[in-house]
Amino acid sequence: TGSSYPSNNGNLNVPRIFTNSQKEVLRLIGQHLQSVGLNKTVDFLIHESGCVLEHEQASNFRELIMSGKWTEALVALEKLKQYIEERDGIQQMKYLILEQKYFELIEDNRAMDALQCLRNEIQGLKIRIERTHELTTFLMFNSMKDMYRASNWSGKGFASRQNLMEKLQKYLPPDIMLPPKRLETLLSQAVELQQERCTYHVKPGKLKLDDVSLLKDHACNKQTFPCVTIQTLTDHSDEVWFCKFSPDGTKLATGSKDGCLQVYDVDMETYKMKLRKQFEGHSFGIGCIAWCPFSRYIIACGTDECNEIWIWDVEQEEQRARMNHSSEDSLTCAAWLPCGQRFVCGGSRGQFYYCDIDGNVIDSWEGVRLQCLHVTSDGIVLAADAQKRISSYKFDSLTDQQIIHEDHPIMSFTASKDGRLGLLNIATQGVHLWDLHDKQLVRKYQGVTQGHYVNHATFGGPNEEFIASGSEDSKVYLWHRRQERPIMAFSGHTRTVNCVTWHPTLPLLFASASDDATVRIWSTPEHQMKTESLSGNESST
Repeated sequence: TGSSYPSNNGNLNVPRIFTNSQKEVLRLIGQHLQSVGLNKTVDFLIHESGCVLEHEQASNFRELIMSGKWTEALVALEKLKQYIEERDGIQQMKYLILEQKYFELIEDNRAMDALQCLRNEIQGLKIRIERTHELTTFLMFNSMKDMYRASNWSGKGFASRQNLMEKLQKYLPPDIMLPPKRLETLLSQAVELQQERCTYHVKPGKLKLDDVSLLKDHACNKQTFPCVTIQTLTDHSDEVWFCKFSPDGTKLATGSKDGCLQVYDVDMETYKMKLRKQFEGHSFGIGCIAWCPFSRYIIACGTDECNEIWIWDVEQEEQRARMNHSSEDSLTCAAWLPCGQRFVCGGSRGQFYYCDIDGNVIDSWEGVRLQCLHVTSDGIVLAADAQKRISSYKFDSLTDQQIIHEDHPIMSFTASKDGRLGLLNIATQGVHLWDLHDKQLVRKYQGVTQGHYVNHATFGGPNEEFIASGSEDSKVYLWHRRQERPIMAFSGHTRTVNCVTWHPTLPLLFASASDDATVRIWSTPEHQMKTESLSGNESST
């Protein structure tokens, strides 16, 4: 036929009618093929489809920029003027082109020409005056390397011109010139959305295009999720009421009705827990544990009858302080301030104290019967009270503000790391999620059995997108934050599960404490195999 294109059964001359979306897809494919260097294929695509990748003048403009023909590029830009919507867009584009010209002249050791460009062309635009003054300084450098570093410019050539082209492209509408890497951008957005919607996704960080197959939707399976017990801790002799990983993740503390506080070291590789120290003498048991932000000190609180709290130094393995303000007190909850030198504590009989690290009362708040305490990363004290409310308290100004009011008693609560979301365990109702900023109930999670016992839920996963809670039916329930129905329910405990804590840095690890006197460590089947093979090796030696 004399044509360089395949014959396609002689149907090339039959005009095809494409919808607008089909044309756009063809343009995106063409742009992608062009970016990977398949230019002959692009020519054939344009020839066969009749779709043009970009406006002819825009295409010409791109070629001139990429070959460094600055004077001609500025003339070509004038022809594109009618398509530029931004008020001073044409001036900004000229500035970017002349800036590239200026840098390339400096690199070519043409200092006088560069100075002429700066004085006669760049300054003549009368925009970005501060940047123009800055450009003057780049003429003074003795070495090119220093100039590159100071100007954040990659040097003359394809990369810097491509970068310039991407900046210029933003001023032109997409029907004239496609935005850079548009197909890749759309596919990345699709992968991001799939990751968001993936029920079992626990890997930290954002998925990239190379991490997935584009031929099917991304979906993790249950096997990649922490769903099996890899270790059962049996050091307590009675009901375990509380468990909490330290903020740095290196330790796990557990508190029990038996009056003991157990502290375990966490093996960050195998996720194995090893008992480090047992602190005894809490005659009313331990119903609440608060780690200081630096993971050194622990406050241990008892039940309603308990009028004192203990502050333990985990590093020195000794008691730092024992606070006993009044024999009438009930001190059942505590939380550290971000400085790690102050804490708040209180209980159901109306005590609410602001203390130093040795338990000396600095200030107090009268008449608030506390159920639970939490301090946000910016130092705001949040407290749940017996009136089914959560309020914020500022001790420096003695001001308080109600945030939440529930219809049933709030048994416990915690907040997300950014302080935006509150996770509440509500008597007879289960787990509720609140937006603390907007003061709105976001979601009620289904499935859990909750009576009038205190239960502690937790956020978990790399972006706190999971929620876990114990239940009075002996199970651990797990939800994706955006779904009201549980995605998993874990069996293993034989009595009520009182508390769940998720590891702060290892998204595949959490722990649960139960009335059956055990603490279960949960991870993935893969980690279960790893710990079993390690213990097998140890026992055979």
